[in-house]
Amino acid sequence: MTERILVVDDDPTFNAVLVRSLARRGWDALGCYAHDDVLAMTQKFGAQRVVLDLNLDGRSGLGLIQPLLNIVPHCKIVVLTGYASVATAVDAIKLGAVQYLAKPTNVTAILNAFVSELPQPERIPLPAPMSVNRMEWEHIQRVLLEHNGNISATARALKMHRRTLQRKLLKRPANE
Repeated sequence: MTERILVVDDDPTFNAVLVRSLARRGWDALGCYAHDDVLAMTQKFGAQRVVLDLNLDGRSGLGLIQPLLNIVPHCKIVVLTGYASVATAVDAIKLGAVQYLAKPTNVTAILNAFVSELPQPERIPLPAPMSVNRMEWEHIQRVLLEHNGNISATARALKMHRRTLQRKLLKRPANE
């Protein structure tokens, strides 16, 4: 019996391409597009592995990690995101995800993430100092998470105009 992978991403094109690529590699893969359907599909499909997008139609995928593990305790979850930040990576791992990957990525990297759950201590490179722009991005992401994604509350907490915050959030995160 092949292991089953549930791909949870609200982008239908990315979802379909990833499911097709996994199927070509011999995996039994199924796509799910809606935040509300994930738990039912996981139980019905019997997924042992889940590729979970961090942002599902404006809702956080992090809230699905613990319920997924409650349904299938041995399930391995890899979180994918187009807007990676240290804050959300730490939260995802604390909640039970085995890896956190930034998009764009490929099928090989996703499959390797399921195998190599945690980096070996001797392989961890020394961190390079973050740029000021990257530190700003990380701080905004942390405050946004603390306010449950509420842009107005986050802007007030950061003492920033709401439109300025929205423009900053539309940009990709700064490189290291």
